[in-house]
Amino acid sequence: MANDRLRALEEVENQIATILQCAGNIVLELSKDKHNASFLDRQLSQFTGSVNRVETELSSQIRYLTQVATGQPHEGSTYSARKDCQMALNRAEYARVKLGELGHTCEVMLDPQP
Repeated sequence: MANDRLRALEEVENQIATILQCAGNIVLELSKDKHNASFLDRQLSQFTGSVNRVETELSSQIRYLTQVATGQPHEGSTYSARKDCQMALNRAEYARVKLGELGHTCEVMLDPQP
C-alpha cells in the first residue's frame, strides 16, 4: 500500500513536470508573430488534463492522510489491530500473574502448618 502511494506521488511529480513543459511551450508559441493554433490547442489540452490528474490525485492523498491522522479505519493500516492484540496480551499476562498469586495464597492457606 505504501509503495502504491509513493508511486502515485511520483506520477504527480511527473505530471507537474508535464504541466510546466506545456506552459513553457504555450508561452514560447504565443511569443511568436504567427502561432500555430492546433499546437496551442494540443498543448492546452495536455496542460488541462495534467492539472486535473494532479488535482484528483492530490485530493485522494489528502483524504487518505486525513483518515490516518484522525484515527479512522482505512485500508492498509494494521496499527489498530496490532494495538488491540498487544493490549489483549497484556491483559492475559496480568490475569496469569494474578491467578498465580491467588494460587500461591490458596496453597499457603491450605497447607497445614506443623
